[in-house]
Amino acid sequence: MTRRKNPPLPAIGGPAQNPPSGGDGRLRRRSHVLRRPGPWKRGRVLAALALLLGLLLLLHGWVTDRGGLGSLVDTFLPWFGLFVPVLLAGALGRRSASAVLAVLLPAVVWTGLFGGVLAGTAHADGSDLTVVSHNVGADNRDPAGTAHDLAASGADVLALEEITAQARGTYEKELAEAYPHHTVRGTVGLWSRLPLSDTATVDLQQDVGPLGATKSAAEKLPSNRALRATVTTDDGPVAVYVAHLGSVRVMPRTGFWTESRDRNARALAEAIAAEGNERVVLLGDLNGSTDDRAFDGLTSRLDSAQEEAGEGFGFSYPAGFPVVRIDQILVRGVTADSSWVLPATGSDHRPVAAGVSW
Repeated sequence: MTRRKNPPLPAIGGPAQNPPSGGDGRLRRRSHVLRRPGPWKRGRVLAALALLLGLLLLLHGWVTDRGGLGSLVDTFLPWFGLFVPVLLAGALGRRSASAVLAVLLPAVVWTGLFGGVLAGTAHADGSDLTVVSHNVGADNRDPAGTAHDLAASGADVLALEEITAQARGTYEKELAEAYPHHTVRGTVGLWSRLPLSDTATVDLQQDVGPLGATKSAAEKLPSNRALRATVTTDDGPVAVYVAHLGSVRVMPRTGFWTESRDRNARALAEAIAAEGNERVVLLGDLNGSTDDRAFDGLTSRLDSAQEEAGEGFGFSYPAGFPVVRIDQILVRGVTADSSWVLPATGSDHRPVAAGVSW
């Protein structure tokens, strides 16, 4: 009888496994591709952020002004454009068609708001009047040098803000030769090559409440921050206002504090609304950009020389690295031919200049 042989035992570890065929690897890759979102479904977060940015630029006027938030957004509105290339780079990196399309909204809105400013609209030279405004800075250590720089600008009319009692004599002495006519009211002054008349203080409602009501005009004069004068030209008078509106502060608890400035802006707007002269030039440190809703009363009556005839944003503060234009030249009844920013002086602001004609 023949004994059946048992089958050989497999080697320890089992039989050798064959590697997956090339077809199986291709199937896995194809399955992965099928599971990956398409270009219209990728980058949804980026698309949402782009749409929100576009809506913020388009509807910034609807942002609440509680805690000064709306005013703060208005002031730095041009800088929101920096987010557009960042979002676009992210959209391209994700290869997201929806995000790229969404980025078009803030890009178009920002261009509509500020594209003309970057393009520049300066006119030819030959202005009838050149004006300069400068917050000379209470902490300016070189008022004589600042006065020399301003006189060298060739301005016909020169407005100074934040003049201290200690520096006033220096400015009057250094500017006397170039500007034979001048007036100083409190912390603001006006120097002119042309005759001045009808000079007066402008009440910005600095002192409010029961205590402020008890102060006389003489008591208020040292801290006065606005004046009005008539500049006599060969072609008729021009009403010139010089103003330094209240400061703004970023407060930890209350946010962007603008109460004093906003009150001053309303008072100044009322004074200009009552101005009888057709030609008006406002020079000063308004502590805010013309995009700020707080200045609607002014910008509805006056045009910005920088927006009408300047190149770029014309940032003036801080002097070392300007990021916002809070020093303004606004006009009515005259045409702004050019607008520019002068080099830094010893102040923390840069001077701003404009040429106007009629």
